[in-house]
Amino acid sequence: MNSEKLRKADLLDDLKKSMSFYQALGFENLPIKLARGNQQSAMTGKGNGQSASEKKILLEALRSEIGDCTRCKLSKKRTTIVFGEGDPGAKIMFIGEAPGREEDLQGRPFVGDAGMVLTRLINKMGFQREDVYIANIVKCRPPVNRDPEMDEIETCRKFLEGQIAIIRPRVIVSLGRISAATLTGNPGLKITAVRGKFFDYKGIPVMPTFHPAYLMRSPKDKWLTWDDALRVLERIGEETGVKSNKTDI
Repeated sequence: MNSEKLRKADLLDDLKKSMSFYQALGFENLPIKLARGNQQSAMTGKGNGQSASEKKILLEALRSEIGDCTRCKLSKKRTTIVFGEGDPGAKIMFIGEAPGREEDLQGRPFVGDAGMVLTRLINKMGFQREDVYIANIVKCRPPVNRDPEMDEIETCRKFLEGQIAIIRPRVIVSLGRISAATLTGNPGLKITAVRGKFFDYKGIPVMPTFHPAYLMRSPKDKWLTWDDALRVLERIGEETGVKSNKTDI
């Protein structure tokens, strides 16, 4: 086995052992040891200097840990687990609430009509989908696209936390009420009251904004989402030469 394969095997072995240990102890948060002999904790963000290729390996191991999940009742009617996709080294991570019909069929996040709105927003911000990372609070489609329930969210939470810990984006954009409520730990949160205002999630700034599906119903609020996106770009030090035009997203 060559040195590259040995390195990958070490990373996979470390992640799986750490996950099994902390889950057996009943920890809600998921401290992840990122490399052999290195006592970093990705969840606190201390010293996370892994390359995109190393993060990709860790994400693959996390997906493997999920397996053909039957941990909650969503598994009974789902077609495919929708883990997430994008650049493991992304500056921006978008987090929605749950897969919809098209996502369930394709196994990819935000590929339906709402996904087209999100893609236009990403492009308007100066990125391609492959430049960012996109995930959801839960990984399986709720029946008839209902809101995910609290027990389902709590069952899936550790895997989302693992994704965030590995990617360690500069900014998270939470899409919709459920995403923001989960990340803040405030189930009574109203998106209209918090959107456009950064809050902190384990040292990472989070910008809550409207879900793309809402913007399809209320296109008049697209300019508010674009304003939120501009604040995100400002936070990560990016500039855009595109004029603010709500009809572009």
